[in-house]
Formats: sequence, C-alpha cells, structure tokens
Amino acid sequence: MSENANNDKNDLLNALNSVNEVKVGDVVTGEVLATDDNRQLIVGIEGSGVEGVVPERELDSSQKFDDIKQGDKLKLVVTSRIGSDKEGGSFVLSSRQLETRKVWDELAEKSKNDETITAKVSQAVKGGLVVDAGVRGFIPASMISDHFVDNLNQFKGQELELKIIEIDPVENRLILSHKAIVQAEKAEEREKLMQTLHEGDVVEGTVARLTSFGAFVDLGGMDGLVHVSQIAYERVDKPSDVLKVGQQVKVKVLSVDFDRNRISLSIKQTLPEPWDGIEEKAPVGSVLEGTVKRLVDFGAFVEVFPGVEGLVHISQISHEHIATPGDVLKVGETIQVKVLDVDPERKRLALSIKALTDAPEEDKPKHDTPKRSPRKPRQSSNNNNAPEEETGFTLGDIIGNELKNHEDK
Repeated sequence: MSENANNDKNDLLNALNSVNEVKVGDVVTGEVLATDDNRQLIVGIEGSGVEGVVPERELDSSQKFDDIKQGDKLKLVVTSRIGSDKEGGSFVLSSRQLETRKVWDELAEKSKNDETITAKVSQAVKGGLVVDAGVRGFIPASMISDHFVDNLNQFKGQELELKIIEIDPVENRLILSHKAIVQAEKAEEREKLMQTLHEGDVVEGTVARLTSFGAFVDLGGMDGLVHVSQIAYERVDKPSDVLKVGQQVKVKVLSVDFDRNRISLSIKQTLPEPWDGIEEKAPVGSVLEGTVKRLVDFGAFVEVFPGVEGLVHISQISHEHIATPGDVLKVGETIQVKVLDVDPERKRLALSIKALTDAPEEDKPKHDTPKRSPRKPRQSSNNNNAPEEETGFTLGDIIGNELKNHEDK
C-alpha cells in the first residue's frame, strides 16, 4: 500500500474516532441548520456528526423562535432519541430543560447551605400549595403555618419565604416549608414580647383563629385568647358572628403566663361601658325597643342597648294573670317596653310591657264609684321578693315604685 493510501486511511480513522457518541442527558452545542413546518429548529450537534430537533416549546424563557437564525449556536440538553442507528439517528433537544437543570443545581446548593428561598404561590390544591420556584415546588398543608389553616386559597398569589425540606431533581420533587420560617420568626418575636408585655396593657393584635369558645389573637410572637365572654358586652353566641380572621383588634391583657404559653385577653374591656349615661339613654318614662334575651319564672330580661338588660317582672308583662312569662313572650322576640326605674350604680333597669297597653274595660274604675281614700303603701316583706339577677329588681322594689307612682297621680 502506498504512503498516500495509508495517510488517507489514518485520516478516516481519526475522523471516525473524533465523532462523539450522543447520549440522553448530555449537554451539547447545537448549530441551527434550518426550521421546519412544525416550528422546530433543526440543529447539528457539534462533534457528533448527527442532527437533532428543538421544538418551540423546548426553548428557554429568554429565547423566541422567530428571532433565532440559521448559524446560531445554542446550549442544549439531549432529552430523547429519535431512531436507533447512530448514523441515521436523531435526537430531541431542549434549552428549557437545561435552564431547569440550572435551577435544580442552584436549589441543591441552597439546600446544602441551609439557605431559604422565596417563591410565589401559583395554586392551592388538595393537601397543600403549589409554588413557582423556577421549578414546581409543593408546600404540604401541615407545613404552611404553625397552626391549622382552613382556607388555602388565601395564600394564592402571595410570595412566601420557604425552607427546603426535600429535593430530588431526578424525580422533580421539591418539598418546601413556610412553617419553619414562621416558627423561627415567632421565637424571636416571643423573646421581645416577654420583655414588653404586662398585665393591664392595651395593645393591638390580629385575629388568627376562631373557635367555638373564643378568638386567638396574634400579638406578634404569641397568640392570646379572647374568651367568648370577653368579646363584647352583649351576649355573643359564636365568635365568628362578630370577628373575622385577619381583623385588627384592640385588646386588654388580663393575665400573662409565658411558662405555660398562655395570655388571656379582653376586647370587651377596651370598649365604652354600656351602662355609662344610662339615665340619659333610658330615662324613667321613656319607651324603648328591646329583645327578649332570657325568660325566668319571675319575669323576662330584655336587652334595650348592647350589653344593657332590664327586667320586666311577670306582674308587668300583662294586665291579665299569666302563669309564666313563656305564655306570652319568646326569646329573641322584639318588643316595646317602658322604663319604670333606673339604678345606674347597681346596673339595673325596671321595665314594663303592661304600662304601654290599656287595661281591659272591666278593670277600669266606673264614674259612679265613690272615690276611695288613699291607701297606705305596704311594706315589702322578704317573702314577696323575687330572686335577684344581675340586671333585675326585687319584686318589692317594683311594687313599691308602682304604688308610689299611683299615689302621686
């Protein structure tokens, strides 16, 4: 064999040896050769002698299909093979997945260094939140906050600081936690709160949770409990009737026990006292509208202002004899009442329904009936006193006042 023939053979062997085998997962450089009708780039993979295609959807966020020209070189990752033989085979390539790979590498580095990331919540799904961290991330419901969250949709669109709990690029698995961030922040805020919060302080907080027995208010670092009885002066059946999660409220600190993580609060004690100015709001002889709140054997308690209840004694309900107040009144009923007496110091109102209605004809005095001499007021005895309640009057009080009014006419 001639020397020239040997040289040609060696050149061919060297050329074949220089051709690299392309494998799925390789990062390669592709030169744009053309485009096709399916909006794909036809590229030649440098150093391999084979071609590949890049679908438009596989371009990264910085690339636009119509801006790419023949001869442009792109950094790409091989995602799959088309065909089986090396010479005639082709590959699908992607710059988008290469961009994603970089994101995974950055996230892995942050996880290794125990760094946090910030990501926007894109979707609320059953069991947690989906976030966009450059790749899809997931926050399980149990890792959203340091307490149970009922409405996950409230986080949609929010940017949250997150701790990486688990990362697996091969499985596209990224588990994140916002709870860890909340707990760390609250631990720091709690230390500050312990130095500044004292019994009797009036502070502002945010309603964090509502339960059947009260409202938990976030004071910044710790939650305090406003018992249902401390929400308002008027009776509150359900805290959710008057408060909403996220609402800003002013509260008074009733007690503090940091060792047991307990803070007792009151909204009611920051509000105006409902009995203040009661003599002006409910003067004797005035007619008020009220709601029947409670029925007892000796009468009915009627709320005439929020937090202000008065007693309509059974004798002041009707001109006719009734066995029990429940014979003519119902809890929740709205009625008109007349104020018979006011006792601001003892926080008591004596009310009457009967005084607003005319007596039956048979009870009215006849014109030819001789005038009776004035009767002396009877002294009330202990046997005539009805049981006293927080806003009631004794039967002796009421009868005595009524007789006095009768004598003065």
